[in-house]
Amino acid sequence: MAVRIRLKRFGTKKKVHWRVVVADAKMPRDGRFIEEVGYYDPRQDPPRIQLKAERIKNWISKGAKPTETVQSLLKKFAQTSR
Repeated sequence: MAVRIRLKRFGTKKKVHWRVVVADAKMPRDGRFIEEVGYYDPRQDPPRIQLKAERIKNWISKGAKPTETVQSLLKKFAQTSR
């Protein structure tokens, strides 16, 4: 089973926010997931990123691969949480 750390869309049209989830790669974007590990709200000023860093590190150590977007969110979160 290939596991990905990716975004799941929430909200209404033009008022979107995202949850960061760990899911099987074969599941649809807004489908079933294994665990929720954070959220991202781009409409806030500055954009709001909240992640459970220790859970994400745990999943990556088990072989989960973050998508490109989640990878960039992880970098931004690491810079702002210092």
